[in-house]
Amino acid sequence: MAALQKIYLIHAGDVSMKPALASFAALWPEARVMNLLEDSLVLDVREAGRLPDSIPKRFDLLGQYCVAAEATAILFTCSAFGSTIESLKIKHTIPILTPNEALFEEVIERGGKVALLTTFGPSIPALTEELNEMLALRGTTLEVDAMLVEGAFDALMAGDHAEHDRIIAEKVASLTGYHTIVFGQFSMASAAAQAQKLASVPVLTTPDCAVRKLKKVLLGAQHGV
Repeated sequence: MAALQKIYLIHAGDVSMKPALASFAALWPEARVMNLLEDSLVLDVREAGRLPDSIPKRFDLLGQYCVAAEATAILFTCSAFGSTIESLKIKHTIPILTPNEALFEEVIERGGKVALLTTFGPSIPALTEELNEMLALRGTTLEVDAMLVEGAFDALMAGDHAEHDRIIAEKVASLTGYHTIVFGQFSMASAAAQAQKLASVPVLTTPDCAVRKLKKVLLGAQHGV
């Protein structure tokens, strides 16, 4: 049955593809994973400084394509589009995950004070809104400091992956007083190992959490759980 699964990853930038595939390779190597890349999405958001009005329709089309291709689940990997992705869940019956819902579920379960790091400015309001909605649904609160790691995304876009990881790890090393450090973008996962060596608390990444949840949901459904 597992061989019949088709998990579609929808990327708004190619920088999220490698971290996502690395997490599947490490945590669920048997999964059958497909990739769709539409890298004008990130460029359009950066140029507009907000989500363009065309985004909901474009995401509708991406979702329709995956369903037509007989996807068993869809995982979006760009953190700037949370609310748009949520609307797709109402339209389709297959599991559809925002990049961060599994991450936030783990963070809420852990509790304590959280440092939420991003490298892409437009992700901050999207992440904050999504987390606050999840907290409201659960009737709980969480102390969260959202921070932009300046310079890391520019380094990544310039192809300097080592500098990207160094900047993030340096930021993590400067943090004190937190129970959990969270990387709010798939593209940041490459810095996790280096950052964890400098942190005294767990560092959680979006792709690892997403893969753990997808594995639980899909394999559980196969066995009637």
